[in-house]
Amino acid sequence: MEIHFVEEISSTHIWLCNAVKNKDVTKPFALYAKIQNDGVGSRGNVWKGHEGNLFLSFALPSFMLPNDLPHVSASIYFSQLLLEFLREKGSLLRLKWPNDFYLNDKKIGGTATAKIEDFFIISIGMNLAYAEKEYGVLDISITPDDLVNNFISSLKDFPLWKHIFSKYKLEFQFSQNFGVHVEGKYLLLKEANLCPDGSIEIEGKKVYSLR
Repeated sequence: MEIHFVEEISSTHIWLCNAVKNKDVTKPFALYAKIQNDGVGSRGNVWKGHEGNLFLSFALPSFMLPNDLPHVSASIYFSQLLLEFLREKGSLLRLKWPNDFYLNDKKIGGTATAKIEDFFIISIGMNLAYAEKEYGVLDISITPDDLVNNFISSLKDFPLWKHIFSKYKLEFQFSQNFGVHVEGKYLLLKEANLCPDGSIEIEGKKVYSLR
């Protein structure tokens, strides 16, 4: 995969989505930035971009991914892959449904995905060095350069969704300590059932990954 670095950008996610739409990117491609000014956060919020943190987006053609991967759960799939990568390096990181990274009760990052034609665009933001007071920071020392280059290099043989989901089911036990906003309503995840496609069933509704 081709990897590009920029000093500063508004949003790696928006830039790469536009590049795929405009056919400027037609092969596996990753972009990360030193500083991001207007990143995509959950529920339309801005993920603030402090230097030393991770601001990464990458695009993959769908034919590279396993046939059993539910498109709506691509963010879960790649969140779990990154979780395993960082745990191998000693982190105690956890995942909250569907794709938020936590340490204890503090969010430290998250994943957003988009599908444009035959490409998936996966974007990950994570606090590696600095966080606002309501958030946390990764518990191991790793630079954005090392994380990006080593994680991207590990994305060669993509495991089947069923293998990733079997591990994600264990993570869902952690999620049950929290809640999630659905259609403007805050619902407790301990009342939800996790479905094989990565969605949840809660209050009679089936809810998919929210971004």
